[in-house]
Amino acid sequence: MKIKKYIFLQIFLLALLSAGAQTPDSRTGKLKADVTYLASEELGGRKSGTEGDSLAAVFIRNKLVENGATLLGKNGFQYFGVVSDIRSGEGNKLSIDGTDFQPGKDFQPFSFSSSTSLEAEVVFAGFGISGSSGELKWDDFADQDLKGKWVLVLRGDPEPDNASSAFIPMATDRAKALSVRDRGAAGLLLVSPSSIDKNDQPVDITFDKTVSDAGLPVISITRKTAAWILGLQPSAIDSVEKAMISGKVTARISVKKKVNAATEVVRNKVTTRNIIAFLPGKDPALKNEYIVIGAHYDHLGMGGPGSGSRVLDVSAVHGGADDNASGVASLIEMTSYFAAAENRPARSLLIVAFGAEEMGILGSKYFVGHCPVDIKSIKGMVNLDMVGRLGKDNPNLTVSGTGTFSTADSIIGKLSDNRPFSIKKSPDGYGPSDHAAFYGEGIPVLFITTGAHEDYHTPDDLADRINYEGQASVIDFTRDIVSSLSAMNPPPSFREAGSRKESGNYGRGLKVTLGIMPDVSGAETAGGMKVEGTRKDGPAQKAGMLKGDIITAINGLPVGNIYDYMSRLGKLKPGETVNVEVLREGKKEILIIQL
Repeated sequence: MKIKKYIFLQIFLLALLSAGAQTPDSRTGKLKADVTYLASEELGGRKSGTEGDSLAAVFIRNKLVENGATLLGKNGFQYFGVVSDIRSGEGNKLSIDGTDFQPGKDFQPFSFSSSTSLEAEVVFAGFGISGSSGELKWDDFADQDLKGKWVLVLRGDPEPDNASSAFIPMATDRAKALSVRDRGAAGLLLVSPSSIDKNDQPVDITFDKTVSDAGLPVISITRKTAAWILGLQPSAIDSVEKAMISGKVTARISVKKKVNAATEVVRNKVTTRNIIAFLPGKDPALKNEYIVIGAHYDHLGMGGPGSGSRVLDVSAVHGGADDNASGVASLIEMTSYFAAAENRPARSLLIVAFGAEEMGILGSKYFVGHCPVDIKSIKGMVNLDMVGRLGKDNPNLTVSGTGTFSTADSIIGKLSDNRPFSIKKSPDGYGPSDHAAFYGEGIPVLFITTGAHEDYHTPDDLADRINYEGQASVIDFTRDIVSSLSAMNPPPSFREAGSRKESGNYGRGLKVTLGIMPDVSGAETAGGMKVEGTRKDGPAQKAGMLKGDIITAINGLPVGNIYDYMSRLGKLKPGETVNVEVLREGKKEILIIQL
């Protein structure tokens, strides 16, 4: 009799284990195992388009299937192409009156240079700026004929010590390329005074995550090369800069040499993917509607210039344990939870691991543009990005997007009781992660994160620094949010909750705004800048601008990308009325906008 009882007990325990019962230690152990693999040396930092990126995607897909989800797309993958890097080609050359210069040593094309060739005269144009800052009026182009010529300018601006100078948006390399192009120039030569580069080297060709070029060749040259063109000593470049700044007046130098140059910029195009899985809802009346749970799985690879790394002088695996292996591991764990019949939510779940987030939320943008279900059937999106560093002394969790639907505050409030952390709320739907793409589609969003830390975007974002017990408590909270959103009937009702500033860091020094969310990547648009969203009651929305419009010109001056757009905006003033040309479904529209 005792033997029978013992055998029965063994069978009962095995049944519990096979049914997926988890102890706290087993759950944190699984989280740690998943984060450790995703952040491992083997995956090399999961940069989009690399072998590590592919290995991570296969691992995530297999885990989702193992945990009970059904795959969508092509066996779980939704493929899309991105430009991952830019390099200097073999065809770059620079010759000045028959004297050849060495690429990489004496000159280098910028990443946004067009690939072309040009032989022409040279015009020197100071800083390449025209405008005013306070009482200082400046025009490097006055009485200058730039048409069809190379224009040589100094990098920087006339007020380097003025942090609020109105020249700031005009002084970027891209802005200067646009300024000379507007005036008919055929090419731009940029030289760094020693105040910007003491070593006198051409600017590295680093990818600025925008695929559009400037529409003309743009070349970085050394002071020695610039002096050769101008017929001066190399030290004279610094003297010219100092004279302009101290004298508050541009410089005029007669140039008698011709420059013959060719530029070749090679854009490395790769394929990456989103991973998409599905769990059907249990409510027959609601199962054809969806809640998306998402987390990006890509990271910075080996780091380096243009990667987003905060330690540019270090080449090492950026494992991204918190950013965002923690979010992906949480996604995998929640799939297991919701796959169980007793936990199945009312609405169906789309579980998405996004690619190329670090390149400008490209994966989530692609997903909403190529949604495997009717985009209108998605009733909410919950995004997990960096959820592994819950503080032990002062634990805080941030939930953004609470202004994107009317009941968010009450739901978060009810679910906040008896949690091992405090909750900070932010209403904005726009933000630096994948939820922004859904917000742009008019979908209520919540963005959950434990926040940035000193290891963010460095090789020190390691698996052994994750607070796995804290991560598990964040998962529990998130699961309750998803269950609540899934059960709401009627579903969450979307409302505007956007920032009152332009997205990103491009707005430094701007006095005006159109009130739009611009496409900062340019990945899907050529010959214009796509509008990802408009702010409620902002100037653009009042004038009739719509999400999806492509801005091609402001006041008749062409706009080809985010940099053109910001340069045009930087020259406008509050109260002005501007005309903005947009392409809408292939047709040109003119909007009159009051700033």
